[in-house]
Amino acid sequence: MKKVLVFDVGGTKISHCIINEKGEITTDVEKISTPKSAGEIYDYLKKITEQNGNNFDLVAIATAGCVNNENTKVLGSTPNLPEDYYKLDFSTLSKKRVFIENDANAAAWAEYRVGTAKDYTDSIVLTLGTGVGGGIITGGKLLKGSQGVAGEVGSMKISYDNKRKCTCENYDCWESYASGTGLKITAEEIAQSDECFKSSIYKDKSPRDVTTYDIIEGIKVNDTYSQKVYDIWMHHIYCGLVSLVNIFNPECVILSGGLGDSADCDWLEKKLNDCSVVTPVKVAHSTMQNHTGMIGCAILALEKLGVRAS
Repeated sequence: MKKVLVFDVGGTKISHCIINEKGEITTDVEKISTPKSAGEIYDYLKKITEQNGNNFDLVAIATAGCVNNENTKVLGSTPNLPEDYYKLDFSTLSKKRVFIENDANAAAWAEYRVGTAKDYTDSIVLTLGTGVGGGIITGGKLLKGSQGVAGEVGSMKISYDNKRKCTCENYDCWESYASGTGLKITAEEIAQSDECFKSSIYKDKSPRDVTTYDIIEGIKVNDTYSQKVYDIWMHHIYCGLVSLVNIFNPECVILSGGLGDSADCDWLEKKLNDCSVVTPVKVAHSTMQNHTGMIGCAILALEKLGVRAS
């Protein structure tokens, strides 16, 4: 059975493990904080690759940022990775093949092949974390676009007010509202403008110190302020998602990422099916925890070699 050494390179951490052709993680998942420079990132990947010797058949890298259609090169750095990250030549990590894919695309493929969306040919995986990522499967194929950079759903504009600046330097992108960062901004705005904060369990905190974790914990104890912030966040998620559903007509939408489990799938499904102009869609949480990108990247890499996940 073929095995893949897989890395997940993000702005805050790098994870790695070995995954087999069934999409099963066969080793412990090890993590480090993402180094500050591109050179340090490369050196770490090289060290781990050499340490694993002959324990793998190829290398796969699920990464933040856009990746070309040949799965050989990162086309541009994201704001949370070093500016020259895209210049790294990952092919030199090993004499064996090195396969690269955008992490959200990889997550979508994992869900399609072995996850929650495996019974559907058309699906969208939405990754909710510090930012918003998306992977789109249509007709059983990963939507890549002309240059490999399709699916940048977080950059959809949902307002023209120029109210919130996004990490992409534009204003009022979906990511600046629906992400964890957006949730925190909303929490601060409501704390500063609404009387409900004065009776909140967080009333003794500075508005800018209220965290996404606080909001999620607050709704569990029926804190009115937390519930109001959460409800606005859910509407922000809906605002972008209804456009995606109307455009791509998926059979299901899967929510993943650090905040994916905190979103209300039942509410979103009802709201979408009440308001969209296409056929009904199912909304569900990912069941693959936080390793979806690595699993999908391994499966995609193996399929390039003609090995299909079983």
